[in-house]
Amino acid sequence: MAVDTEKDLQQLRNRFRELAEKSYHQNIYTFSGFLGLAEQDIFWQMEKELSYAGYCLSGRCPGGKVCTEQSDRKMIRFGKPEELGYEETFPIVCVHMKPLAAKFADAFSHRDFLGALMNLGIDRSTIGDIKVGEKEGYLFCLDSIAAFICENLDKVKHTSIRCEIVSDAGEVPEEEPQEVVIQASGERADGVIAKVYHMSRTESLDMFREKKVYINGRLCENNSRNLKPEDVVNVRGFGKFLYEGVQYETKKGKLCMKISLFV
Repeated sequence: MAVDTEKDLQQLRNRFRELAEKSYHQNIYTFSGFLGLAEQDIFWQMEKELSYAGYCLSGRCPGGKVCTEQSDRKMIRFGKPEELGYEETFPIVCVHMKPLAAKFADAFSHRDFLGALMNLGIDRSTIGDIKVGEKEGYLFCLDSIAAFICENLDKVKHTSIRCEIVSDAGEVPEEEPQEVVIQASGERADGVIAKVYHMSRTESLDMFREKKVYINGRLCENNSRNLKPEDVVNVRGFGKFLYEGVQYETKKGKLCMKISLFV
């Protein structure tokens, strides 16, 4: 669900509480729908309140090669395996979307696939990340909606497509980041973001003021925070990168840092 108003926020908070309570009192696993970054941040604000139930987050189905932490849209599973005595996987499957005739197909973007899916009238919380290839896409979605998508999604842009559930999510191509090295005076988040996205320090500060920066899935409003190796930084409207740390220091005292940039 979107969290545009205070009412939306309260409904989401109540939903998290309901799922945690149900899991704890009925001794079962409960699951949220797929959550965007802003919705995940609401959960992190409530983490201490909800921790009694146990939780974990994932945006992938079993067998996927992509690191869970690099999923943008994630579900929350409430429940403690050590107390419940068993494991239950996330109800996520992968749908492969490909043209009937690749030779004559359009090139697809993330927006093309998302628009076609939304035109089916399905709820945004039922679908997770979409990985786009040259003329194909892979969708992570709830298992309860997968058959409907396969039966009804037959066109993207002007191209006829077919959809099928992928039995092994390991078939999904990994997103290969672009490795870049930047130089900055320190590891402050605002300075690193400015260097990565070729913006001024003022423009970088605006990203924080406008609440567009998320670090490891949590909203970050502290522009002076120092990044740590393995931090995943999302800047809404610009993209995502993995901070891999300082590689060396130049003779002039600048820090050379390695970045894995997802484009």
